[in-house]
Parts: sequence; C-alpha cells; structure tokens
Amino acid sequence: MKLWGGRFTKSTDNLASHFHSSISFDQRLFEADIKGSLAHAAMLASTGIISKREADDLKKGLEELLGDVRAGKVEFSETAEDIHMNIEALLTERIGAVGKKLHTGRSRNDQVALDMRIYVMDEESAIAGLLRELVAAIAKIAREHIDTVMPGYTHLQRAQPVTFAHHILAYAEMFKRDIDRLQDASRRTNCMPLGAGALAASTYPLNRDLVRELLDFNALALNSMDAVSDRDFCIELLSAVSIIMMHLSRFCEEIVLWSSFEFKFIELDDGYATGSSIMPQKKNPDMAELIRGKTGRAYGDLIALLTVMKGLPLAYNKDMQEDKESVFDAVDTVKMCLPVFTGMISTMKVNKEAMRKACAGGFVNATDAADWLAKKGVAFRDAHEIIGKLVLKCSNEKKSLEELSLEEYKSASPVFDESIYDAISLETCVGARNVPGGPSRDYVEKLIEWNEEYLNDGN
Repeated sequence: MKLWGGRFTKSTDNLASHFHSSISFDQRLFEADIKGSLAHAAMLASTGIISKREADDLKKGLEELLGDVRAGKVEFSETAEDIHMNIEALLTERIGAVGKKLHTGRSRNDQVALDMRIYVMDEESAIAGLLRELVAAIAKIAREHIDTVMPGYTHLQRAQPVTFAHHILAYAEMFKRDIDRLQDASRRTNCMPLGAGALAASTYPLNRDLVRELLDFNALALNSMDAVSDRDFCIELLSAVSIIMMHLSRFCEEIVLWSSFEFKFIELDDGYATGSSIMPQKKNPDMAELIRGKTGRAYGDLIALLTVMKGLPLAYNKDMQEDKESVFDAVDTVKMCLPVFTGMISTMKVNKEAMRKACAGGFVNATDAADWLAKKGVAFRDAHEIIGKLVLKCSNEKKSLEELSLEEYKSASPVFDESIYDAISLETCVGARNVPGGPSRDYVEKLIEWNEEYLNDGN
C-alpha cells in the first residue's frame, strides 16, 4: 500500500507506477532530504507538536540512516516513488511508528522545494570553486606569456597585435562574471520554503524561523503558493551553467583552431588529445570538441525546464518533477567539463614563434601606422586611405609594412620619416596601448595581480 493510498481501492498500474516514480534520479537528494528532516523534527519538538523523546528517536534514526546511505548499505525502492517517501519508509521500518510522525506539518511539495534549494546552493558553490581553479590556471599561463605577441582577430581575420596573456585573460573576465552570476543566483535560492505545506501552509503552530536557522537559510519564503511552485532558482542555475558552457565552448573553438596545422599556435598535451583509428599522423583536440558539443546539452536542459514551467497554474503540478533531471544533468555536465578544460589548458605548449610569425604576415600593425600619420597631423580618414594603399602594395608584392623602404613610404605621403619603423614594431604596437583594458605589459601585469587578489579574497 502506498503511503498516500487510503482513499484508493486498487493498486497503481505497474507501468504507471514505474512512469510516476522518480527515485531512480532523485535519490541523489538524500543528504538534503535527511538534513531537512532533522531540522523539521527538532522544530516539531520545540513547538510541542511531538515529544522530545520522539524527536530524539527520529534524530537517531535519521542520522543512522544517513550513515548507511553514504556507505552504500541502503537500497531504495521504486514502490516508495521518491526520495522523501523512501526515507520515511526506511526510517519507520527501523524505529517503528514514531517514524510516521515525521511528516506532520509538511508536504512533499514543500519538502522537495527545500531539498532542491539545498542541493542547488551546494552545487552553485562547487561550480564556483571549479571556476576559481580555472581562473587561477589562466592567470598562471598569462604570467608566463606577458611578452608573447600574437595577432588579435576580428571576423577571424588578423586585426591588431596583442599578447597571448591579454587574449586568454579575456576569458578570465568571462569566468569571473560566471562566478558572480552563481553567487547572485545563490542569494535568491537562499530562501527557506518548508512550512508552506502542499500550498496553503499548516494549521500546526510551526516555527518556520527556527527551521530556517537550523538549516542556515537567510530568509523565509513569504508566500506558501510561491514557495512550492517556484523553480526560478533552478532555471537561474541552468542559465548560469549555460553561459559557463558557452564561454568554455568559445575558448574550445580557439583551442581547436590554434592546435590545427594551419595555425600551430599551441600543441595539446598527449594526455588531452586522441588519435585516429586509421590516420596515424592525427592528434585530435577531442576534449575541446566534446566540451564544445556538450554545451548544446546544457542549453537543452535550460530550454526543457523553461518549457515545463511556462504553462503551469499555481501551485504544485507533477510536471515539476521534470526539474530534477535537467538540473542534475547540467550540473554533472559542467562539473565534468571544467576540470578537464583546466587540465587541458594548463598542460598545452604555446608556440611563441608561430604566433609572432602570424603577426608579421597579417598587417596587424596597419592601424598603428595610420595612427602615426594622424599624430603627425594627417586627418585619420586620409591616413586610413594612405595605409590601405600601402597594404595593397605590400600584398601584391608579398611584403610586410616593415619591409617597405622609406622612399616607398614617402611616395605615399611626404610626412613619413624614419620613426615610422619604430612605431610599427610589434613591441611598440602592444606597449603603446597602455590604457586600462589594453594589452600593454604594465596593464596586463596589474590585471594578473588583480585576478590573484580576487581569488585570494575568496570572491
């Protein structure tokens, strides 16, 4: 007989029972469920709803059950449907009738809302920790490559010279925003729903604030119907994970390009690459490609839950059981991808010579040449045209701007003098951009230090 089966005259169809059960996936909530039950039992005793002795029995039984589940000694039953009823049934089996009093003053609706909030906050903290490790790895690589010049790109066309440090530190900014997003989402998740009951709270004299304190929540859910039907916090987590995965995917796309024979900017460590079953020369960036591919999976989890929630009337509906697999899958995916990605970039070899050679062949100093003319009094639009014609000449003659003679420069504009060569050197082009946000050595060193301080402060 189901724990809710009093008004039913026949058992649930076997196929329907299997379809209805969620224990196959929500069993991972056992820690949160028992943690919430311990706080609930303590509150029931403090308000006199149950006796202190009954609360002690519940506490002892729950703690022993928790230890056994952690040790893999407990087998959950599909017949009991979900983690909440499994825990209650197992507890009652162990300590007797007092176990049946645990559910007094609560519903599975507010219980699962509590479990999911505890789980989500724990995972938001864990994912943020993995992101901090990634930012630290980026800062370390950047410090090693402050002077490694490479072309910066727009439209995947060589544009202006930067440094490898400056380039990858752009991703550190993205991942720091991801940490901030998770922390911000956690602030809204940190709201205790227990006591909302099925949807209309309870006639028992519940001390919800005591439960909040015992579970270390910052606030109470202020409306019982919202408390049991809200999954915004799950959607926010999935949104944050999707953005993290998007950032990882962008970085992976560059890893794939940079490791190609055409770029040769980096070489992946053998531990983070694979070979071909037929082509012996191949070294494939499969980890980067898999992370790029799994990004679509995370997006799917977000869209799935948004779609589940979009048409639901208040308050709880069984559709909301679908929140868990999307959340669990997205969490598992990002927690798998982040350490692999961190290991991959921490062990890759950077080909400084190939990066510098790419700068020389891409006219990345053309803007600096135009700026040099503008600083000499030539209108920038005219300077732009002059340098554009010189680039065309170089392109036709297979030269770089550095290889043009001073006479060739002067034939384009009498303003040119010997100082043009220093102005268009790669070191000058990078170093002269010494403004906040720029690629100069001075600023990049400061940014690395700020990132290290950010990590040390625990932000």
